[in-house]
Amino acid sequence: MNLREMAEMLGDVIAAVVGRNIDRRDGEGGTMGALAGVAAWRVARRVVPAAIVLGGAALGARYLARKLRETSASA
Repeated sequence: MNLREMAEMLGDVIAAVVGRNIDRRDGEGGTMGALAGVAAWRVARRVVPAAIVLGGAALGARYLARKLRETSASA
């Protein structure tokens, strides 16, 4: 088992514990919360980096559009 696999497994365990603890607050079991926590963690691992890239692209496009407007207004 390499370091990446161990980190993924540790993240799943932490997400399951957090989800279980949240689900136990209602007085029932914690299994469904643990599953929801792991599912949320796995989705977030893929969505958050994509959102960062898309946000950076949007900021870059805005910056370039503003620079082009300034250049055309001063010329």
